[in-house]
Amino acid sequence: MKKLSIICLALLFTLLLAACGNDNDGEVKDQEFKVGIDTTYPPFEYEENGTRKGIDIDLITEIAKKEGFKIKFEPMDFNGIIPAMQANQLDMAIAGMSITKDRKKVVDFSDPYFKAGATLVVSKKNNSIKSTDDLKGKSIAVKKGTTGAKIAEDLAKKYDAKVVQFNDSPSMFQEVANGSSDVLIEDYPVVAYAIAKKDLGLKIVGDRLNGDEYGMAVLKGKNETLLKSINKGLADLKKSGKYDEIVNKYLKK
Repeated sequence: MKKLSIICLALLFTLLLAACGNDNDGEVKDQEFKVGIDTTYPPFEYEENGTRKGIDIDLITEIAKKEGFKIKFEPMDFNGIIPAMQANQLDMAIAGMSITKDRKKVVDFSDPYFKAGATLVVSKKNNSIKSTDDLKGKSIAVKKGTTGAKIAEDLAKKYDAKVVQFNDSPSMFQEVANGSSDVLIEDYPVVAYAIAKKDLGLKIVGDRLNGDEYGMAVLKGKNETLLKSINKGLADLKKSGKYDEIVNKYLKK
């Protein structure tokens, strides 16, 4: 009898665990999630004539449609996105966010959705900077909270350079174009797109500084079901060819 009771208790415990697991793995269908974005980051996120556009916008919109959940975009400075997630003001983020070890301490990332990589950018008139070896004593413009900012800090220590921080990419571009700073660090696809769309008086120099990959993020240990749904939707978009269609719409080969 005692042995039977122990078996029954074990079975009950197993059922309880299964029930809890089912709660954690609940459906995301018809739920609405707040999505942090930075609309100063074309071609991934930007506004044109009052309409939000970009690779990130189109990707998460298609994923949400495919997986059956709703999204509400919450535009903000990139540097404020993770703090907003920590304050439970956002459920997730898609903002050209590079997957890094430091960020993994705070958020859980989706499967990578884009291979980026940072690069040096100078004024068209500047012929003295061709690589990181030419940065001694120079001023480096960066966007706050980005991997480019971290790269700049490391380069500044090595070459006795100065780091100047900005809240958005356009301000950073203008800073270098008008000669107030010597060089800027930005993700290659972003600055290549910006230069191709408009003559900013800038040019890209040197090799890529890293091999960053972008990922969508949720707060660490939270929204595991949403993350699984995002990964499934992303995989389906890649398989169907819709992913390539979205990327090529903004970054034509």
